[in-house]
Amino acid sequence: MPETDRLLYPRLYAALREPDPAAKCAAVRALRRDWLAGRLERDDTAGAPALSAPGRPARPELVDPRRVPRRGIASREGHGALIHAIAHIEFNAINLALDAAWRFAGLPDDYVGDWLRVADEEARHFGLLADRLAALGYAYGDFTAHNGLWDMADKTRHDVLLRMALVPRILEARGLDVTPGIQKRLAEAGDAETVALLDVIYRDEIGHVEIGNYWFTWLCDARGLEPLATFRALLAEHDVSALSGPFNWPARRAAGFTEFEQKMLEDFAARRRRPGASA
Repeated sequence: MPETDRLLYPRLYAALREPDPAAKCAAVRALRRDWLAGRLERDDTAGAPALSAPGRPARPELVDPRRVPRRGIASREGHGALIHAIAHIEFNAINLALDAAWRFAGLPDDYVGDWLRVADEEARHFGLLADRLAALGYAYGDFTAHNGLWDMADKTRHDVLLRMALVPRILEARGLDVTPGIQKRLAEAGDAETVALLDVIYRDEIGHVEIGNYWFTWLCDARGLEPLATFRALLAEHDVSALSGPFNWPARRAAGFTEFEQKMLEDFAARRRRPGASA
């Protein structure tokens, strides 16, 4: 292995900046394999290069979320657009996991290992969805998409505690809430293959949210902060539109959310729904 390939952070940065989805997924698999084999060296003192955006292909076209067309799943195009939207989430999730490992140097090896695991599993999810799109006659990039997930990564780039609070514990946990409903729609449309694929993703995503919960609590403890009070303060401080409910509490509790958090989040969502109310 060349000397440059033995360094963790340059490898993470290269994978993060890779624009081709297939090459990015291959780089992630190799990264995690080398990490687990003990072939990568850390240099937490290295300065991080500037990163305005991760590598991504020229397509899909990224538009304002309000401009993404809403299509019924009954049509072939609507069916493909739904699976494309999920594939786009998974592609962004690869970059989010890589960025979590790359941007916040100095954390324990277990932190790096956890986010390389997440990146590897998100890459596998993307590959499964890309194959499913191909079976339906489409490819990733055939529909417009938005950049909401990476926008949140950019907003939390200065603080790993904020990243853990708002990305896995809010945005990724929202995926646990909505997946059963998506599966129901797909089942009604006769797409048992994608329903089964989403079962795999759903199980993995519970683990990803659990990782975010663990490191949020670990960081609070390291900083002498009370986790629930800190989380509540961050919810009040930041515009968290993903907290609208309803919540999938069996999955959230499996990922480490507590009963107290259940009451807190339900109250927060209810206040957001009141006319004229602010978070």
